[in-house]
Amino acid sequence: MSRQTRIRAWKYRARRLQHLSLILLLVFVMSPIVLKGQMDATTLFNVDGVPDAYISFTEDEPTVYLWLGKPVAYLASSVGGGFNVYGFNGKHLGWYVNGVIRDHEGRLVCGVYRVVSNPKPEPLKPPKQLRPRESSKQVAPRKPLYKRQWSQTPCGAFLSQETAP
Repeated sequence: MSRQTRIRAWKYRARRLQHLSLILLLVFVMSPIVLKGQMDATTLFNVDGVPDAYISFTEDEPTVYLWLGKPVAYLASSVGGGFNVYGFNGKHLGWYVNGVIRDHEGRLVCGVYRVVSNPKPEPLKPPKQLRPRESSKQVAPRKPLYKRQWSQTPCGAFLSQETAP
């Protein structure tokens, strides 16, 4: 290998190293900004292990957002532990207890990482949309016996039902 070829190869490696250093610097600087928004939330997975929604704990009442940032429900304390899940129209949707959202029949609708059998990687979340005002809440029905089976209604559809006040 000639001296000129070695010099060109060395310059090429130096440029690549500069690019890699710049990328690592950007990742290091930007990661706290990105992760802050990711860490204030609990991801909810559907039956297939796909992240469909998340619960943000940065508001006064925990708010449930679809993955694309649309607010669809909120959590209110429940007698006996856990939370009632309400749409912003005031409709009682179900319960959030021990990392699982359940419907009125007690079936699983969405769950945290440990609940699903094959969770998929979480993509970055887009910015959240504005949270709508809440309507008067329905009285929560009595909690059913919890079942091990998943609901036929997909997580996102369940949480989105009649969300308009």
